[in-house]
Amino acid sequence: MSDALQSQDWANGRGGKWQSQLSAIEAMLKPVDTPLLAAMDLSRPGRIADIGCGGGGTSLAIAARAAAGSQVHGFDIAPELVASARERAVGADAPVIFEQSDVTVADLPSLRFDQLVSRFGIMFFAEPAAAFARLADWLTPGGSFTFAVWGPADDNLWMDGARREVAAVMALPEPDWRAPGPFRYGDPDPLLALLADAGFSGLHVDEWRGPLPVGGGLAPEQAADFALSSFAISERLADADESQRQTARQRLTERFRNHVSNGEVWMDARVHLVSGRR
Repeated sequence: MSDALQSQDWANGRGGKWQSQLSAIEAMLKPVDTPLLAAMDLSRPGRIADIGCGGGGTSLAIAARAAAGSQVHGFDIAPELVASARERAVGADAPVIFEQSDVTVADLPSLRFDQLVSRFGIMFFAEPAAAFARLADWLTPGGSFTFAVWGPADDNLWMDGARREVAAVMALPEPDWRAPGPFRYGDPDPLLALLADAGFSGLHVDEWRGPLPVGGGLAPEQAADFALSSFAISERLADADESQRQTARQRLTERFRNHVSNGEVWMDARVHLVSGRR
């Protein structure tokens, strides 16, 4: 059994699990939208594509900030997440078009985009070289992109801490950080090489560090339950016996107790903001 989490997994069940915790996950990741949107050029009208838009939180935030006349399109492979995004878009001040699509094989859009953006949606491509080459074709000449990817696991223990506590109570394979998954581009150099080969230029990496509210602002016990049911490690924990599950929960709760502010678990995160042009 591989721990690699690929794009197709989001269409085959992983998206539904994410959707069941959507409010908590969106609240947890919302702090990343601030530096991500700040890195974009939203001062002029344009066509913007959000790749791996999930439940649409970032797409809607972009639409609210973008110049009048802009068009925002969100693309995701998971049908459950696209359905939720469409529901959230009803009545929004700036409408967003959401489409279920595997962008790695989808037909080229009839009108190309001025900007591509992604908040943690590009780390799961099974064939990243082909995927990025295709995304380059989505952009108009001179078009730009801004992609947020997680930094190293060691600097994102709000997530990897759950894996470590489970590993303390049951045997787990050593993670392959180069495989599809959240920390695939913790070292951004391989991503920069892929983007350059795909035809992008002016490549640049900025870094954001800041705290995230685990589960959107939960006490340690609830944060542990959230992490062990929502993160990818939950698939491994399903093979554990009840004693192992309870021990992992206790260990993770104690880890989270060391990061409480006003009754809520907040833990530091590190994000790479990768930008460039076609």
